[in-house]
Amino acid sequence: MNSTRETQQAQESGHSEVSVVVSGCAKDDARTVFDVLRAAFTTDRGSGDIPEEVAGKRPTAWVVTVDVSEARVVSGPVTLGGPVTADVQGGYQAVDRLRESLAGAFAVRVVGTVSGDQEEEVRLRLENK
Repeated sequence: MNSTRETQQAQESGHSEVSVVVSGCAKDDARTVFDVLRAAFTTDRGSGDIPEEVAGKRPTAWVVTVDVSEARVVSGPVTLGGPVTADVQGGYQAVDRLRESLAGAFAVRVVGTVSGDQEEEVRLRLENK
């Protein structure tokens, strides 16, 4: 049986993970966003894990899971070839922390939200500053 402290730690660690789906952009822009996320947080994608486009006419989406519990400083603005859509899902504080970190590198605009009991999904539009 978990103690109250162990349960609280498990809940906090679960609320520090954010799922990010990047779409509506070129693979180079997806890589730029992933590089910024990797510089700011721990992610499930290594630096050698490069986004690739899938052949065909289907839209391509790239996914990364980010642990926002330990944030690092993002060095400054980064250039994108065009606007990028990022669908971000996680706990309210975790999503806010991720959005604030992305604002160090990009102009970030919230274009949609869906709120749940303990989590939210936010659609972000990332552009050059």
